[in-house]
Amino acid sequence: MELLEQISLAIVVILAFLAAATAGQQSDWSKRCGDVDVPFPFGMDSETYLDDTFLITCNTSLNPPKAFLRESEIEVTNISLDEGELSVMQQFIAKDCYDQLGNTTLNSDASIWFSKNTISSSKNKFFAIGCDTNAFVQAVEVRERYATGCISFCGNKTTSFMSESCSGTGCCKTTIADRLKYINVVVNSYYNHSEIWESNPCGYAFVADETKFKLKFPANTSFKKLKSIKGLPMVINWAIGNDSVRCDDAKKKDNYACKNNSDCVDVHDGSGGYRCRCLKNFEGNPYSRHGCRDIDECKPPANPCSPGVCENLQGTWKCISCPKGYTNNGTACNERSIILGDLSRKVLFITLGVSVALIVAISIFCWGMKKRKVNKLKKKFFVQNGGLTLQQQLYSSSGRRQPHETTQIFSAEELKKATNNYHASRVAGQGGCGIVYKGILPTNKVVAIKKSKFGAHKVNEQFINEVVMLLQINHRNVVKLLGCCLETEVPLLVYEFISNGTVFEHIHNKGQGYSPLPWELRLKIATDTAGALAYLHSATSTPIIHRDVKTGNILLDEYFTAKVSDFGASRLIPLDQTQLSTVVQGTLGYLDPEYMQTSQLTEKSDVYSFGVVLAELLTGKKAWCLHRPEKERNLAKLFVSFMEDDRLLEIIDDDIIIEGNVEELKYVASIAKRCLQIKSQERPNMREVAMDLEAVLRNSMEMHEWGKGDRYTEETEYLLTREPSDVYAIDVN
Repeated sequence: MELLEQISLAIVVILAFLAAATAGQQSDWSKRCGDVDVPFPFGMDSETYLDDTFLITCNTSLNPPKAFLRESEIEVTNISLDEGELSVMQQFIAKDCYDQLGNTTLNSDASIWFSKNTISSSKNKFFAIGCDTNAFVQAVEVRERYATGCISFCGNKTTSFMSESCSGTGCCKTTIADRLKYINVVVNSYYNHSEIWESNPCGYAFVADETKFKLKFPANTSFKKLKSIKGLPMVINWAIGNDSVRCDDAKKKDNYACKNNSDCVDVHDGSGGYRCRCLKNFEGNPYSRHGCRDIDECKPPANPCSPGVCENLQGTWKCISCPKGYTNNGTACNERSIILGDLSRKVLFITLGVSVALIVAISIFCWGMKKRKVNKLKKKFFVQNGGLTLQQQLYSSSGRRQPHETTQIFSAEELKKATNNYHASRVAGQGGCGIVYKGILPTNKVVAIKKSKFGAHKVNEQFINEVVMLLQINHRNVVKLLGCCLETEVPLLVYEFISNGTVFEHIHNKGQGYSPLPWELRLKIATDTAGALAYLHSATSTPIIHRDVKTGNILLDEYFTAKVSDFGASRLIPLDQTQLSTVVQGTLGYLDPEYMQTSQLTEKSDVYSFGVVLAELLTGKKAWCLHRPEKERNLAKLFVSFMEDDRLLEIIDDDIIIEGNVEELKYVASIAKRCLQIKSQERPNMREVAMDLEAVLRNSMEMHEWGKGDRYTEETEYLLTREPSDVYAIDVN
């Protein structure tokens, strides 16, 4: 009887042990909510998640059940442990709708905020949809304010919204910054959808997972289908702890999340402190109680010791035997290829000596081949970039130089030495597409060298002809292109160095080393700039449209002489044409609205941009500013509205209003208003603008005795005592 009781007690103990082991194992398994696996550290109740950050709320009243992030309405569709990402469905879509008469029926921003997670900048993109749409995404982070956006338009009436590339026709997209937790999306219209209402009554803007968005709404989807959008895919990042928690500190704490056979990885995307990953040759959930499991490398059919015998070990394996004719290096059985047998020591030494000599010879040969390859690559780039064509056009058929004797084709080595191997201390300025370095040639001449940030863009003969044309421009108010280098993958351009910054800096960076420009000097800058643009439009052999006229592209030398710069976006207009169809390009706030609507580039597009520059000189306000109220963000519209309301003096910069110049300011303002007409045929040409401004300048000089001697009057002489700017602000878009 006692024996039976002992046996029964033993059975109970064994069953209890097995139940506990099974329960412990089950606690490591993933749970499910509908179609979504919910692995630890995520969970659906306080006993199965790491902390409140990882709560998943499962709504079982839906069929099938759906998972939601914490207690929000953001649906979770997938949880990735390896990448530290959550795929979610969000409903944060900004809309801008109009009725058939062009009246606003709906204009709503969209804001999304994550307290613990960040929006993935690698998986998501910012989209703007519509034929008449401009949109922005804004964020306020700890250190700085952030904003970006894009413009979407259609060249003609269409019923589809999305081109294959989503590059601006009916749809545009752009990247977003990383570490964003809060974003606000704003969308509006240029022309209230007046001509496209039937097919496109609304514009839309949102941030979404680029890949999944294209699957849900492929190319040529109708605009009207977007009205049915209830949710869009988005990817957000997650991690353990906060930004102040790093692996080194976390490993010392009791709540360290990485379990057996796993490693800790610091996270820098703003979503937390660290994540865990399985060590090599281990798999599973690194956050679970038992950690990652060993991978059985010897399990058929994967036998790394084949045709030998493999034994699995924790995190590795070993070959315990190999067949005859194979050597065992511990982790593989290798077939024997050389049997030394009874080779004599002398033969062995001779073999070693020959091998060493052969290695030295091969090294010398490889060095020579590498040098030859570099020279060959330089020649390839020179020919590919049109160097032969450029040389032929730089020299006359008799071998003598053409009139532009100062032009030069530089070698890559020359420019490398001139910039101290493109050292960071030589950076004079940079834009979205390139960097400008300050270079010093062997003759001690200071130059500016523009180097693109991007990779190979094959340059054709048309570009070379354009470079030759620019080399021949000889105007005191245009930055001189001295030469180029064609031995690099992307050609380098060499300009004269302009040391005193941009007009933009002098107007808008007051108190930061720049003094406000007096009215007489602003008038002279406007006159010089207008003369340069008139020269480009009508005095060159082939008319040139600058296409990016703005105060940031007008440089000032040490005597405050204006220099028009940055012809990266410029286009040649054949003599038998008056307009050119192009992809819309320029700077927000300066873009000709008719050009944006039709994609037809004309000389009047530069006239509109110059009108914005004139308004900027008169008001001291930026051409486009998100900090101003929505109706006042566009300076051109604001300026024209103040003039039409006879309130010009309310918007004029206080720094330029002096006794006796009010009528002069009003006259120049009227010139700016004519330049800013919506219809291009109602604008003057640049020659007319230049002549009007020259007349105003002459009258001003007579009244204020401007221009006597070689220096400016005392009124502007104090400006010349300021140290020249170190920023060489050529915008290389």
